Amino acid sequence: MKKIFLCCAAGMSTSMLVERMKQSAQGRGVAVEITAVPVSDFDQIIDEADVILLGPQVKFQLQNLSAAAAPHGVPVAAIDMMHYGSMQGDKVLDHAISLLKAAE
Repeated sequence: MKKIFLCCAAGMSTSMLVERMKQSAQGRGVAVEITAVPVSDFDQIIDEADVILLGPQVKFQLQNLSAAAAPHGVPVAAIDMMHYGSMQGDKVLDHAISLLKAAE
């Protein structure tokens, strides 16, 4: 099972988006584990993550976090602000899945 992590400032603002993504994954029969964490936990999750998505409030850290994740082979990307703001879990899940496929 692939593990998708959503990082934000405190790990709370992405919780609703995680639930929407889980609903979309379940409806499609996609076996993924999706978790929201604060960006401060990045070093603890990097070894178990398959993909990491960043909330808009921590998007400015994308370059540094991508560089830190590269040796682990973990793609890091920012969540589209429109998808985040409108809580489009299906679109964010699509983005995560495309990153997983590209990393294979």
